[in-house]
Amino acid sequence: MNTTELRQKDVAGLQAEVKELQKAHFGLRMQKATQQLNNTATLRSTRRDIARAKTILVEKQSAEKSAK
Repeated sequence: MNTTELRQKDVAGLQAEVKELQKAHFGLRMQKATQQLNNTATLRSTRRDIARAKTILVEKQSAEKSAK
């Protein structure tokens, strides 16, 4: 997920994206625990995507609060 794509989404869209990424990350963790995950680098990339989405979400929420 690219930052420009994330910045185009609204707050509800970002919240949905964070939940989707967290579910994907959980699935990858379960695959790793059961020795089914071949590429462990995907764990790192999904974790960073979650952090990126949460950062943009907080920025948008604070911008909405300051606009009110």
